[in-house]
Amino acid sequence: MESPFPGMDPYLEPYWPEVQRRLVIYTGDTLQFQLPESLRVRVQQRVFVESDDPEYRAIYPDVHVVEREEPPGAPAPAEGGVAVDVPLRVHLDNEPLTQGYVEIVDAASGSRVVTVIEFLSPSNKAPGEGQDLYRQKQREVRAAGANLVEVDLTRTGRRILLLPPERIPPSHRTTYQACVFRAAKPNIVELYAMPLGRRLPTLAIPLREGDADVPLDLQAIVDRCYRNGRYDDLNYAAEPQPPLSPNDAPWADGLLRSKGLR
Repeated sequence: MESPFPGMDPYLEPYWPEVQRRLVIYTGDTLQFQLPESLRVRVQQRVFVESDDPEYRAIYPDVHVVEREEPPGAPAPAEGGVAVDVPLRVHLDNEPLTQGYVEIVDAASGSRVVTVIEFLSPSNKAPGEGQDLYRQKQREVRAAGANLVEVDLTRTGRRILLLPPERIPPSHRTTYQACVFRAAKPNIVELYAMPLGRRLPTLAIPLREGDADVPLDLQAIVDRCYRNGRYDDLNYAAEPQPPLSPNDAPWADGLLRSKGLR
């Protein structure tokens, strides 16, 4: 059960809330026993209300359906004795979202945060509380002298990595990106280019100054998400949502046709 794509599968993006949770858990599992003895992986979460911008809300379920105890269609009495049909009642208020992220903490120093690993969501990249909280998290991590690893595997929204988009050279303006900030070198960030047609890289995860980096094979993590989520039922005959860029679409079409999926 494998994705037809050699790297990130763009057809997973509509399922991002579930995919992101798997990425966080599997990343923690992968790193936990590679760490020096006093370091630990801890999975954290933040909760916020999603943006009202319809351009970005479309990727998540937007309504909570509440059904009455009566079976659908059962008549209910109204004033004057006239029976009316029972409507389905839909609650339209914004639902809180929960996002997970990975922290590596030093148990020997009172659980001081050493490294934070974030898998960005479209709601981080859209104006609103999700983006505001993420920007705040970027500032707090840097101010605390911790490392920050940002992985952006979604195409919806505007990039908000620590490295501003205008500072990224054309060679690295790829479909997906990852950015590593090392507290020991606060004036430098490491950028990983991740084109659609290429295997995802293995990232060097920084720890404390003096510790060796630990590897994180992103492709292995994404492949595990695909297998365990049983996404082999995805409809590759349709266009992915959001649509691919003009540069990526012809390549993806040829790939899927060559595998008999279109």
